[in-house]
Amino acid sequence: MTARRLKAMVAALALAATVPAVPAHARQSAQAALPASLHAQLDAQYDQVIADLIRITETPAPPFKEAARAALFAQMLRDAGLKDVTIDAEGNVLALRPGREEGPVMVVSAHLDTVFPEGTPIKVTRAGERLLAPGIGDDSLGLASLLAWARLLEANRITTRQPVLFVATVGEEGPGDLRGVRHLFTKGEYAGRIGAFISVDNADAGRIVNGAVGSRRYRLGFKGPGGHSYGAFGIVNPMVAMAEAVRGLYAVTVPTDPKTTYSASVVSGGTSVNSIPDAIVLEVDMRSSDPAALAALERAMLAAAQAAVAGENAARSTRAGAISLEPQMTGDRPAGATPADHPLVTSAVRASQAAGFAGRLDDSSTDSNIPMSLGVPALTIGTGAGGGRTHSVDEYLETGRERFVAGLSVGLAVILDYTEAAPR
Repeated sequence: MTARRLKAMVAALALAATVPAVPAHARQSAQAALPASLHAQLDAQYDQVIADLIRITETPAPPFKEAARAALFAQMLRDAGLKDVTIDAEGNVLALRPGREEGPVMVVSAHLDTVFPEGTPIKVTRAGERLLAPGIGDDSLGLASLLAWARLLEANRITTRQPVLFVATVGEEGPGDLRGVRHLFTKGEYAGRIGAFISVDNADAGRIVNGAVGSRRYRLGFKGPGGHSYGAFGIVNPMVAMAEAVRGLYAVTVPTDPKTTYSASVVSGGTSVNSIPDAIVLEVDMRSSDPAALAALERAMLAAAQAAVAGENAARSTRAGAISLEPQMTGDRPAGATPADHPLVTSAVRASQAAGFAGRLDDSSTDSNIPMSLGVPALTIGTGAGGGRTHSVDEYLETGRERFVAGLSVGLAVILDYTEAAPR
């Protein structure tokens, strides 16, 4: 046993002795990664966490319009007992909890934004032990979990070796392109001062994301002269060039290990059914956990688009003008990884398994992409009791109490272990 682990164990035992005793039945159901009394306190917060979850979910946070939810969450952090709560220039909510020592901070984060556009009806409904609403699991659940952990740390006057910075980020989803966490690490007050990072961003407490799937997203503009479908018949058509670009992309062979993918996702443009379009736009998504594989795929996609334009200009008349290509990168999420044997990862695996979950490693695209790409130890964990239909209007969470509290315990256990928590 290392000195760090021995010290953490002693601290945990001391911490357990400082909080009220719990009945025998609570001790028997408590999770091994967390002192029984703290697990009982999490259980006692269950109704409060569900109320927080509903309140957060029903405060809309569409892409680039997270301000209302940010203001709400900042006040909820203050109500949880945190005093140093601010909103930065990008819109992230920051709440610093000092540590016993100065030095790099540990960030515990969840994201404010949802994928749903402004005006989407959002009302939480219940079906038995299931709660349903757009964005309730992604990521209102993560935000509610942060509040529960902050309340418990404050109520028990628990200290951590390093400062803990609770963060609610903007711009994690889609077009946000990780703008909140990118600002945190590159331009924000704590840039260069973050030593570890945890993102809470799914409802599966058995899933531990230690690999960052990188992505490149493009908007490819195919432009031409346009004209009447009958009178100008025979001239070049940007629709044809776009279609050929898609065919060329789907002829690209990509590795299966590491998994590398592409998708021609959105097409727009044209004027009317009886017009040759003058502009067609194609949106493409490409992903891989290997930066080299992603770069190779990006080159192949652009080459396919350029070849499609050249082919259309050669195949039909350019008397009114030629087809041109205007590629625009709309998303750039870097790849990276935290080694499976890093203490942050092994702590999360142990906590998940001790709480009765699978504790399995996975790859994904989350806020953790940015710190992983910078070499900062990072991972993304789940919380709660599970759910489904993410990114749909009928998204749901399971809220059966015992399983939900067990899932909620995982993140707190990681924080306590990694920061060598102790009673104040």
